[in-house]
Amino acid sequence: MSDEPIRVLVVDDHEIVRQGIRQVLESGSDFLVVAEAGDGARAVAEAETHLPDVVLLDVSLPGETGLDAARNLKRLLPATRILMLSVYDNTEYVLEAVRAGADGYLLKDSSPAELRQAIQQVHAGESAFSAATARQLNTALRQEAQRTGKEERLATLTGREREVLQQVVDGRTNKEAAALLGISHRTVETHRENILKKLGVRSVAELTRFAIEAGLLGDDDS
Repeated sequence: MSDEPIRVLVVDDHEIVRQGIRQVLESGSDFLVVAEAGDGARAVAEAETHLPDVVLLDVSLPGETGLDAARNLKRLLPATRILMLSVYDNTEYVLEAVRAGADGYLLKDSSPAELRQAIQQVHAGESAFSAATARQLNTALRQEAQRTGKEERLATLTGREREVLQQVVDGRTNKEAAALLGISHRTVETHRENILKKLGVRSVAELTRFAIEAGLLGDDDS
């Protein structure tokens, strides 16, 4: 694991919120806030300048919304991870965030520890959703999956591959998944590669998004 801090761009239209997040993140050595922005257009400009690892992006912004900014960021900087931060747990907001390319969606009443963990998860290529939003997404995205045919592709997976896929969606590393499933680290990697091929996706991040859209997002409170 790299000793370099995770470089974060903080985007919120309230300066006091940005400063609070900066203090939370820079209280240790794991994160570095490389820039701040108060609107969507500035967020994209700052991201292109500073190339952050993770953009912490408020949904509600003046002018270009956070969702618009997320779409532009994914188009211009596809490797940059996006964690949406919002007071809204409305299902449609979360769905739109996923469609815009967000790697996670966290509510603003989350604890500092939850915020730090979510940033680390999306930086590692995993997803990060508040428990409340995860529960809402499960129902809505299962219904959508039935229309898009994702369930048909999921049906091609073996039972073990589905277990490994669920571990991925729950945000566990290969080592953690191997320990929980009682198989080797290398076997988990092999299953992941097979899952990628069967589902027609190219990376773990895309795999996670596919599973989320198919309604497999873990909905426990852990």
